[in-house]
Amino acid sequence: MHLLWELILGGVAGWLAGKVFKGEGYGVIVDVILGLVGGWLGGWLFGILGIHLGGSTIGYLVTAFVGAVILVWISIPQNYFCFVEANALQ
Repeated sequence: MHLLWELILGGVAGWLAGKVFKGEGYGVIVDVILGLVGGWLGGWLFGILGIHLGGSTIGYLVTAFVGAVILVWISIPQNYFCFVEANALQ
């Protein structure tokens, strides 16, 4: 049951990261992968920084969301930001 709960929370975290960058999710499978890997990355990063959110559902969701946002941000080509800036100025 714990694995199922992690998959659900990972999907929610990945979907939220997709909403932040793209305005929609990336699809169920990619959202779940983003959330799960984001949970690992966020947990590792928060551990290095000394940030502990506890073992609650909200803590896991926040950690996975932050990690997923970092993953999406790393994967976006820098040209995307130039394109968005150019269109915002017009």
